[in-house]
Amino acid sequence: GTVPIVPEAAARRGIPVTHQPKVRAADTADMTLALILAVPRRLGEGARVLTDKPGEWAGWSPTWMLGRRIHGKRIGIVGMGRIGTAVARRAKAFGLSIHYHNRKRVSPATEDELEATYWESLDQMLARVDIVSINCPSTPATFHLISARRLALLQPTAYIVNTARGDVVDESALIKCLREGKIAGAGLDVFENEPAVNPKLVKLANEGKVVLLPHMSSATIEGRIDMGDKVIINIRAFIDGHRPPNRVLPGR
Repeated sequence: GTVPIVPEAAARRGIPVTHQPKVRAADTADMTLALILAVPRRLGEGARVLTDKPGEWAGWSPTWMLGRRIHGKRIGIVGMGRIGTAVARRAKAFGLSIHYHNRKRVSPATEDELEATYWESLDQMLARVDIVSINCPSTPATFHLISARRLALLQPTAYIVNTARGDVVDESALIKCLREGKIAGAGLDVFENEPAVNPKLVKLANEGKVVLLPHMSSATIEGRIDMGDKVIINIRAFIDGHRPPNRVLPGR
């Protein structure tokens, strides 16, 4: 049979495994903020008004395309690593108050900078925030972390944004919540069975209840160049007999 390419298996065979850290955080955080704006402010719907039926827009009116204000709301960040912290910095600039759940607290200096509130209980945080941003890695421990039970804790005016991995959220339960109006909307860049996208999500997108993107949060020219550069540096270091700088070590 095949051997899974994981640090432990590779280490047993003397094969170094490397990755590209510190490359995607800014780009992914930017796209997370884009979705945080797009869903409550109905950007997708607004754009389609002008493209789907050109010439039929009657012009501005005070009750036209009303969305929800971002400023002053609470964001709950699930996973406060490099990407989650980058999201928090951007969200704070938009006037959101920062709340987060993580395996461990970030440094006091970072909490002070972001005026962030740490929640040891994910359940309690989910019940009290207006926007949930998923920024944790996909691991056995985070599979369906945002479960049907946890989705039920969200307020009906809450939004959920996922730019991490699709299987962190129970997609079927999310679809049910959206269809029944249990939450206000969602912005998704990742999907549980991608590249397949659930047709029910597409229908919800056409109804303006979700914004869907094709896993493009890290897709910038600069980011891909940086990733390639790190790969080359690691290969060169290995060939020259040096320890590659970005090794993934077993158990980490």
